[in-house]
Amino acid sequence: MPRTFPTPRRPLTVPLSAAAALALGAGLASALPASADNGHAPAPEVGGVYGASSDPIEPGGVRIHDVQGTTRRSPLVGELVDGVPGVVTAVAGSGSARGFWFQDTGGDGDPRTSEGLFVFTGEDTPEVRVGDEILASGRVSEYRPEENAQTITQLDQGSWAIVSEGNDLPEAVLLAEDTIPEGYAPEPGGDITDRELEPHTYALDFWAAHEHMRVRVEDAPVVAPTDAHDAFWVTTRPEHNPSANGGTVYSSYDDPNAGRVKVESLVDHDEEPFPKVNVGDTMSGAIEGPVYYGRFGGYLVRATEMGEHVPGDLEREPVREAEPHEVSVATYNVENLGAADEQEAFDRIAEGFVASLGNPGIVGLEEIQDNSSETDDGTVDADATLDRLVEAIAARGGPEYEWRQISPEDNADGGVPGGNIRNAFLFDPEQADFVDVGGGDATTAVEVEEGASGAELSVSPGRIDPQHEAWKETRKPLVGHFRAQDRDLYVVTNHFSSKGSDEALHGVNQPPERVTEPQRNDQAEVVRSFADELLSVDPEAHLVVMGDLNDFQFSRTLEVLTGDGPLYNPMTGLDADEQYNYVFDGNSQALDHILVSDGLADRVDYGIARINSEFHDQVSDHDPQVLWLDTRR
Repeated sequence: MPRTFPTPRRPLTVPLSAAAALALGAGLASALPASADNGHAPAPEVGGVYGASSDPIEPGGVRIHDVQGTTRRSPLVGELVDGVPGVVTAVAGSGSARGFWFQDTGGDGDPRTSEGLFVFTGEDTPEVRVGDEILASGRVSEYRPEENAQTITQLDQGSWAIVSEGNDLPEAVLLAEDTIPEGYAPEPGGDITDRELEPHTYALDFWAAHEHMRVRVEDAPVVAPTDAHDAFWVTTRPEHNPSANGGTVYSSYDDPNAGRVKVESLVDHDEEPFPKVNVGDTMSGAIEGPVYYGRFGGYLVRATEMGEHVPGDLEREPVREAEPHEVSVATYNVENLGAADEQEAFDRIAEGFVASLGNPGIVGLEEIQDNSSETDDGTVDADATLDRLVEAIAARGGPEYEWRQISPEDNADGGVPGGNIRNAFLFDPEQADFVDVGGGDATTAVEVEEGASGAELSVSPGRIDPQHEAWKETRKPLVGHFRAQDRDLYVVTNHFSSKGSDEALHGVNQPPERVTEPQRNDQAEVVRSFADELLSVDPEAHLVVMGDLNDFQFSRTLEVLTGDGPLYNPMTGLDADEQYNYVFDGNSQALDHILVSDGLADRVDYGIARINSEFHDQVSDHDPQVLWLDTRR
């Protein structure tokens, strides 16, 4: 028999009663899409009628677990439900996607069905408080933040009645070391939306089965720093694939590290500023709040309690300087550095060169923008950008570098429109000479020629097959011929196409499709062909292929370059906990590489300057790397 709730203790300020709202909005409800420009379905336009009620309130026949069901999609999607009971556990009172979470204090005992739900109120702050016992009504919808994302089950066009206040909250699910399954996701080869959840087997199913419910993680180790959007990552499994500095290493497609947990905050940042954390820090005490889902990173905790930030001992780690018998070569993605940037950006990168990179003789740069930066005005030259960087390095006591580059065709190489990012070389004339051969431009391909004393380049600097289809709308490799310590050194600096369009690890398609990988594989084939050609002319040639290859040491892209072939990746000689130079979604991973011709494998040393990726105050999201070539043999 339905329970009759008592008269509320405080005056109610609630939307129009469910019955009236649904009657007035029925025609609209059937026509509204499941999502709108602001990321959710709009609130119903029912005339803005508000009022207080002192009439007895009856719950409906639907509970939250009935709405959630045993798959990712609600069995009631599109239907109108009335009088769903629960206790408010958290309120999103700011931004364009406001609303509140409420949770059933009982439940059905089925681990597949979540007992939490979100009521979306658009840009209106809901008039509820944590601890209110409510009856909620509205339309069941599934909001998908972007293609391939999981959907968020919610109520929109909502109304609610407050039954009582100050109630205890349902106990939060403790995310202990063994709570989230090690298996990350089922892999049926497609969309897992309607697949019955197995929360004890797969991490993504665990999260879906706890969608909108309160969870907590205690004394959480930080595995990714605070980002520009006030979020960071912790882990429930600090001993699983640990990095040298306390992060979590991504070392295989088969193991995405299921213990990673993203954290955002519902706490007013004016009252409690969001913590600025680094990898290796700890959030002492409890991080607690409802489970939500976002397009960036997937499932997350919207924290109502954050714990206490306890800094770790992370410090920036420089690499050593070169010995007199060594030639040092570095690669550094400087993240869209352009002449329109503030001087601070140049100064901070310069400080990293001087303090952390050991004054390398040769440097390959990625993401150098043109002189007008992101202004799309037809500018393609980058002399002002490079001059400012060189001057900033020298001003801090570093080498007086010279530079070489080739300007791209306008908006032909990807990146931010108008930015015209490209690869470039810096070199210290006290350590290395550049062998200039004129004629290189945006569309001319460098050729390997047989000279009197070995391989020669038709143009230097030059671009590798720049009109090949593999380089469409992305950066072309830049090749330079250097001479250092009586050795010829051929260097290729690269920036392969982005992984940004790949399906997310947390997405609805499992296994996720790496849709950008074929283009990088083609790019690797083109670069490898150049390496093969150079080494066929001079098998003893000193060749370095480096840069932001935008793929992992275990990927097919790197296999194309290094498998049964002319190039060796010294990163693979590091301990497993050191094989990373970039942090993304809580995974410490490797996107940047320095490869050498196989004959040099036993003559090189290799190091990573850990100065960016693990810190919240980074100047680039990539850590630079340095290779030292022993010229005594």
